[in-house]
Amino acid sequence: MQASISPAALENVPGLAELAAVTFPLACPPEVTPEDSAAFVAAHLSAERFRGYLSDETRRVLVARQDDRLIGYCLLVLAPPSDPDVLEALESGRVLWPSAELNKFYLHPEAHGSGLAGRLIEAAAGAAESAGARSLWLGVNNRNVRAQSFYRKSGFQTSGRRSFQVGAHIFRDLIMVRQLGIVRQ
Repeated sequence: MQASISPAALENVPGLAELAAVTFPLACPPEVTPEDSAAFVAAHLSAERFRGYLSDETRRVLVARQDDRLIGYCLLVLAPPSDPDVLEALESGRVLWPSAELNKFYLHPEAHGSGLAGRLIEAAAGAAESAGARSLWLGVNNRNVRAQSFYRKSGFQTSGRRSFQVGAHIFRDLIMVRQLGIVRQ
């Protein structure tokens, strides 16, 4: 798949919010209702929130485009985590500090299996490393086996768990960590 990856710009905000509304529900377990998913997107992945992410020096948003259409994005958080479960997981995993969070990582279903996810994860790792991070961590639902497999192939290892709430449901996500500065095949 011919796609370009670059830092997001304000002009991408409407497309980011639209893509988030399509992709977030795909990663949710079956018990998350469409209403819960929509509420999460409205609270965390709206156009207003993406504008805020783009103006926040502790955040980086990368977008993947094909033919001027957004087909993927990721959100990096460069601030240290405050969640005690995350801190414990990172410390027990002997994480190199500072560590960046891969907070969001989504591709349009049309891009699944195209190889674009691998390119986007490497771009995210490069952006985190360029910002001074020595490791990259993420949370993934414990039942999202496809995503877990992809992250393992991308050099991440399970390091612990954290709670993650969508609607009335509290999930125990896996925390996965990748050391940066290591050449990947």
